[in-house]
Amino acid sequence: MIKFSFMINCVEGISFERFVEYHRDRHAPLFSSIPEVQRCVKKYTVSHPVPVEGYPSPAYDGLTEIWFESREDHNSFFASKNYKELVSPDEVKFIHMDSVAIMVTDEKVVF
Repeated sequence: MIKFSFMINCVEGISFERFVEYHRDRHAPLFSSIPEVQRCVKKYTVSHPVPVEGYPSPAYDGLTEIWFESREDHNSFFASKNYKELVSPDEVKFIHMDSVAIMVTDEKVVF
């Protein structure tokens, strides 16, 4: 299983609350609406930090994780016209793209 992790911060001038709302209620449904999701994506999550006493402040405002069965599915999804023309342009509306961290991993479930 290939997992794509996208650690993100909000664009300047947008509140954290608005960022979370946009990510969950606008971007996630847009992402989920393209046909390539049904064909290529096994799981898709969006997460946002919550304050926990005793822990340091989070380094990022959000995390998107996308699971694919294979590298071919990963590559096909990100190369698709719908991703490039619909989903990717929406990302710059709420994500500070210069601060993004990306990790593609071969996920091994331990338990």
